[in-house]
Order: sequence, then structure tokens, then C-alpha cells
Amino acid sequence: MSENVAADELRLLIERIERLEEEKKGIADDIRDVYSEAKARGYDAKIMRQIVRLRKMEAHDRAEMEAILDTYKAALGLA
Repeated sequence: MSENVAADELRLLIERIERLEEEKKGIADDIRDVYSEAKARGYDAKIMRQIVRLRKMEAHDRAEMEAILDTYKAALGLA
């Protein structure tokens, strides 16, 4: 009987994961649609993705990354 309970519990967990994966796919599709809309309005989607990534970062982490980037660019004559 314990095996049946464990099997039922496992099945329910797997089904929850599957539902969440489907929701995640739907959200990813929605995000892709927004980037497409932005591109159609003349915005650069690649730059927008970078901005979104930067906004997720802590300010000190972003500042550190930008300082290192500036150092690398200067070393390569890109600054």
C-alpha cells in the first residue's frame, strides 16, 4: 500500500511540474511577442535584452562588471 501512495504522490508531482513547464512556455512565448512588438516599433531587441539583464543585477555587481568591461575595452583599444 505504501508503494501505491508513493506512486500517486510521484505522479502528482510530475503532473504539477508538467503544468508549470507548460505555463513557462506560454510566458516565454509572451515575452518573445513583446520583443517582436518592440522590434516592429523600431527598438533593438538585443539591446533591450541586455537592459533587462542589467536591471536584474545588483548595482554594485553591475558597476563592477562595467569597470572590468571598460578595462578590457581599453586594453584592446576599443575605448
